[in-house]
Amino acid sequence: MDYTNDPELNGKYLGTITKDFATVSDTLSEASSQIRKRDISKYPIFVFARQEVPLGGLLINADELNLEWHVFASYLELFVQQGIVGQDGIEAFQQTYRDPNEYCCLFVLDEEFTNFVYVPYPED
Repeated sequence: MDYTNDPELNGKYLGTITKDFATVSDTLSEASSQIRKRDISKYPIFVFARQEVPLGGLLINADELNLEWHVFASYLELFVQQGIVGQDGIEAFQQTYRDPNEYCCLFVLDEEFTNFVYVPYPED
């Protein structure tokens, strides 16, 4: 699996993800900070999915905020445990992981597209 931004992320996904991300970015930034401060993981991952998935804990219910994507809080070690990132892919993931203070690591999960995407947090 490619752990960098996927160039195939087409406008259909980019638009809806960006719109929802702008709405929830403060919440994701705070959750990322807490995951790292509490030593849960150095590699927070937020799963964007249109339906409920067993990848981490539900952080944002799309239905409650009129969004298109549910957001689940997760992290690298859980992705390894669940076999999404293989043991042989840990180092590659860690090397491509971007500064979590500046970028949010999303795992977009949909029928036509499943991959990691790094989105910069908005400037204050």
